[in-house]
Amino acid sequence: MSGRRPAAGGTSARDTMVTGMGFCLPGESSPVFTAGDVWDVASHGRSCLKHHGVYYGSVDLPATAFEERLPDLPGIFSQHYTDAHRFGLVSLVEACADAGLDIRAGDLADAAVLAGRGGIDANVPSYLAVLEADARTTTPQQAMELFVRAQQGLTPSDVALVQGALARTTGPCFTVSCGCASSAVQIGNARRMIADGDIDLAVVTGVDVFGVNVINNVQRLLHGAQRSYESIRVDGMPELLPSFDRVMRPYDRRADCVNHGEGAVTLVLESRERAHRRGAHAYGQVLSHAMTRDGLANPLASDESGASLVAAVRACLGDRWTVDQVPYIHGGSDGDVVVTAFESNAAAQLYGPGAADLLMTSQEACFGHNGAPAGALGVALTLLMLENGEVCPTANCEEPADNLSFDPVPGVTTRPLAFDYALSCNYQIGGVKSALLLGSPDAA
Repeated sequence: MSGRRPAAGGTSARDTMVTGMGFCLPGESSPVFTAGDVWDVASHGRSCLKHHGVYYGSVDLPATAFEERLPDLPGIFSQHYTDAHRFGLVSLVEACADAGLDIRAGDLADAAVLAGRGGIDANVPSYLAVLEADARTTTPQQAMELFVRAQQGLTPSDVALVQGALARTTGPCFTVSCGCASSAVQIGNARRMIADGDIDLAVVTGVDVFGVNVINNVQRLLHGAQRSYESIRVDGMPELLPSFDRVMRPYDRRADCVNHGEGAVTLVLESRERAHRRGAHAYGQVLSHAMTRDGLANPLASDESGASLVAAVRACLGDRWTVDQVPYIHGGSDGDVVVTAFESNAAAQLYGPGAADLLMTSQEACFGHNGAPAGALGVALTLLMLENGEVCPTANCEEPADNLSFDPVPGVTTRPLAFDYALSCNYQIGGVKSALLLGSPDAA
């Protein structure tokens, strides 16, 4: 990776700079925690998926790795943390360390603490523990512990709750649940609050846990359901139900499945003035965000025409930028052929004949499709590509699909590209399309 440099002065003190990245993601032998770790995996197109009956991205966070980063947490709270709490706290600590912020010294005291959550797998055991508790045999101590466990872990705001307490922030602290676009939407919210002068500093975390035991059972159920599904399938729904026992291959002609995963990604965002004042390194800028929806009656379908994604991109660019300035898009493809179809159609509409020169890649197969972290991870990866002047390949893409209008950079090596602007896109089941425009530190 290139050397770190101070954030330079720019056109506006209210520009939104990304000054820290932290991760708690699947790794090959141990979890991925730093920007350097992520770049090492993504730039070589490596996959950290493991076979648990299904292919799955598991973090396998050792207790020692959590305790050494967060040694002083009161046991009455920490003993009841779920994996979502642990992953989110670890990525927060890593991002603050990367940004040169000291949580214990109160550097986050006025920060916005924003979380994105999509799944509820981590919440279910806490819910069941309370639901199934017998008041006649539960001791007062056990009842108090159940209460603490429930208050921390029953709602999607679980991670923001414990992160806000760790930071002791007096700033905004809330959760957005918008599926795989959740953390992308929160990055857009943070950018708007910084631009409006409401805050100078935000930490945004996307975190989800998709239980591998649930996915294994879904796999068994789907094998038996395929014949019935074929009899009720309507337009907009894929021909095959998803399968998780094969490796995901975004943009590949053999793509026919999605592999899920777990983990967390945290980004530190701050105003240019604040970053410059403290001499912080800036990976790049968050310039704009827009979100649209397909407007379909079917809550599980997506419009393959790409029209809604085109609308999101154009709204994101506005009157200030053009697609000609954006030679790279970080795609949200998870191996689903429907996603590939609407991305390809959108690229063709946006770029016309020039779409063939557009680089559009996905690193979902590096860590698994992990839901809410996808937006923050896409921003992190894209800014690392901007900084290094290289585009990461699409992991597990070896034979590009015939219907692609863009170049997916197949293989396991990066593609050199000098660029100052890029888009990062994420989607939610039901037709949500999110687009973030990113720029190098000094891009206008």
